Amino acid sequence: MKRYIPLLLCLMLSSIWASADSAIKFDRTSFDLGNIHASKGQVKATYNFTNTGNTPLVIISVSNGGCGCTKPDYPKQPIQPGKTGTITINFNPAGRKGELNREVKVKTNAPASKKIALKFSGVILP
Repeated sequence: MKRYIPLLLCLMLSSIWASADSAIKFDRTSFDLGNIHASKGQVKATYNFTNTGNTPLVIISVSNGGCGCTKPDYPKQPIQPGKTGTITINFNPAGRKGELNREVKVKTNAPASKKIALKFSGVILP
């Protein structure tokens, strides 16, 4: 058993170093939904990103901001270096009106961008 401990330590350290080379770049981090009609159903904000690092990028989570009206959809599989992906935020305006300013937090394995805020705004019309 003792002879496996150095091997396990090396594997753990190499995975930590590998994740240090992950990076994410979004084409935009804010989205204006414009005028939204509450009665016309769900609207979407789409954010495209690229893995600009040297190792696979893992999106750990995308928070919904604590509201049941906001549902994020994001890749669950690692994004390879140089490849792109999409995060879509689905917002249901039913029963709401007025100015909308929300954000969701994206948590990744990229150390320089552990949590990124994606914002969306608009005006909900009854």
